[in-house]
Amino acid sequence: MIDDVQVGGLRIAYERAGQGSPIVLLHGGFGLDHRAWRWQIAALADEFDVLAWDAPGCGRSSDPPAGWGSADYARCLAAVIRVLGLGRPHVCGLSFGGTLALELYRRHPDVPRSLLLADSYAGWAGSLPPAVVEERLARVRREAELSPAQWAPGYVGGFFSTSAPAALREETLAMMADAHPAGPRLMAEAMGRADLRDVLPAIAVPTLLLWGAADERAPLSVGEDLHARIPGSELVVIPGAGHLSNAESPEQFTAAVRRFLRAADSAGGPVIAPRDDAVL
Repeated sequence: MIDDVQVGGLRIAYERAGQGSPIVLLHGGFGLDHRAWRWQIAALADEFDVLAWDAPGCGRSSDPPAGWGSADYARCLAAVIRVLGLGRPHVCGLSFGGTLALELYRRHPDVPRSLLLADSYAGWAGSLPPAVVEERLARVRREAELSPAQWAPGYVGGFFSTSAPAALREETLAMMADAHPAGPRLMAEAMGRADLRDVLPAIAVPTLLLWGAADERAPLSVGEDLHARIPGSELVVIPGAGHLSNAESPEQFTAAVRRFLRAADSAGGPVIAPRDDAVL
C-alpha cells in the first residue's frame, strides 16, 4: 500500500506490506525510489512488516532544502521510523541507502535492530579513491540541468551485469524517468562528502553485507573492506549480479535476507553475529 507521512515539513511517501518483525528498505540514488525493492516487498511480506520509503527528493516524496547532507537524510529517516511506530526495525540499504543506514546508526545507534548493506559504501569519500569521487561529482554537476532521458541511460549500464535482461534495464529506466531535478544531485553531493569509516568498528548489531560479484560501481573490494572493518559481519557474494543485485538476482538476494532476519530475530537483541562468509 502506498501512503505518506509528514515529517519536518516534508511529505515522505512509502510502500508498506505484511506483518511481523519490521524491516525498512532504503533505495539507491540516481532516480530510484521504493519501486527498486518490488521483489523484496512482495517476497518478504509473508513474514515481515516491510516498509520501503521514497527518500526526500525521490518518488512521491517532497524535495528537501538545498544543501541537505547525509545527516539530514538520517534525521528524517529516524523521524519516519518513530512516527510510524516501527520501534527497532531491521534497516536494509542499497548503494546510497546503505550509506544512509550507516549514518542512521552513527546518530541513532539505538534504532536499527540490525543492518543490511547491499552494494554500498561508507560514503563515497570513505570507500572510493578521491579521484573517482571527484569524477562522479563532476559528472552529476554537469548533468544537473538535463532531463532524466538525457542522463539516465548512461547510468543503467553500470547498474547491472552484461547478462541482465533487457526488460530489467527498461523497467529501471522507466523508474528513473520520474527522477526529481534536484534529487540525484543532492544525494550525490551527500555521498561525496560522507566518510563513515569511523562508524564501522563501533557497530554492535548483526550486520549482513550483500554484494553482486559483478558490481562495477561499488566493486566487491569495497564490500570486503567493510566486512573487514565491521566486527562480526557476514558477507554474502551473489555470483553474476551487478550493482542492483536485489533486482538482478532477487531470489538469491531475498533468501539471504530472510535467513539473516530470522537469525537476528532469534538472537533477541543487538548481539554480534559470528563471522560467516558465504557465496550463494
